[in-house]
Amino acid sequence: MEVKILTEQDYLESMKLSMYAFQYKIPETEIQSRKETLKNHKILGIWEQSKLAAKLHIIPFHIFINGAKWKMGGIAGVATYPEYRRSGYVKTLILDSLKRMKEDRQIVSLLHPFDISFYRKFGWEILSEHKKATIEKINLQFLQAQPGFIKRYSKDHYHPDIEKVYCEYAKGYSGMLVREAKWWANSVYEDDNQIAVYYNQSQEAVGYILYNVQKKKMVVKEIAALNQEAKTGLWNFICQHDSMVESVSINLSYHDSFPYLLKNPNVKMEIEPYFMARLVDVEACLIKFPFLQENETIFIHLEDTFASWNNGSYLIGNGEIRAFKGKTGSQCVHPPKKGIQLTINSLSAILFGYKRPMELYEMGYLKGLESEVEKLEKIIPNNKTAFFDFF
Repeated sequence: MEVKILTEQDYLESMKLSMYAFQYKIPETEIQSRKETLKNHKILGIWEQSKLAAKLHIIPFHIFINGAKWKMGGIAGVATYPEYRRSGYVKTLILDSLKRMKEDRQIVSLLHPFDISFYRKFGWEILSEHKKATIEKINLQFLQAQPGFIKRYSKDHYHPDIEKVYCEYAKGYSGMLVREAKWWANSVYEDDNQIAVYYNQSQEAVGYILYNVQKKKMVVKEIAALNQEAKTGLWNFICQHDSMVESVSINLSYHDSFPYLLKNPNVKMEIEPYFMARLVDVEACLIKFPFLQENETIFIHLEDTFASWNNGSYLIGNGEIRAFKGKTGSQCVHPPKKGIQLTINSLSAILFGYKRPMELYEMGYLKGLESEVEKLEKIIPNNKTAFFDFF
């Protein structure tokens, strides 16, 4: 079967497949704007005679890892008509997408899975978890008053301070999307959202929430606070709605300590896996990754079933990366057998910061001497993962 890149003439067929597979309807008035959006996508398709049978979108993004911007390929819109399912079409599209992302120097990839186990087979691993706190009206208790103040904005009238706060906040996490102006306008600022920004005494924006209030319920879709003052100030603003709402739900990153602030932190908490991530070009990732400087060197022996260019051994240490991939690799010398054996899933989880090396070793996902894993543990920064967006 042959994979082809869809042209603008094929966009309507792509939308028809999406509407059928994901069970929604695009209004006629939005068709043209959707076509404009698709111009930024690389859409891979498999055709059966003259009919589009399956497709996959690669969307170009950047994400933050250790405060630096990394090129990322976002996988979305994976769909097949039911009569063509279980024919290997999606597998073919995924394998082709990995090659194309490598060619485009998108060295990592993110996706939102319909089934985690399905994408794990192809090397994607959990990146982040969502935490939702549901707080009843009785627990909307004010904390100590803060010296700053709140300003409210809407989608049509907002201040760029919001985007500056997000950018600073996102740099503190691994995996957060670098939001471009169009993304803010089309995917973040929704019509029913209100935006509240907390400013300190120096009139600097240091936190915000995106929220709405409907039917006596306040939903905080996004919260970003750069310091404790901002967290407290935003919480007090939420409490100011106590005469309007019966409950408040707040969407948080897993690592956000926000509920700990509350006078009664015994609130309903729901945690579930959210996005998944994968290293596409391991050698490029290792070269770019900010390992902590250690004098000792470590060998890792990597298995990547679906991206063969990553298979091999890598020497990490002394500020350099050396790859050993037999005759086709950048080095011809055979590496020693000592070192750590792991899969692309485990390496992805470690470099993004979702799991620590010793934790995976204790679960049996890393093979080798414990002393070698301890060396790897020392050179991996303590990253925290998060992802707010959806595509």
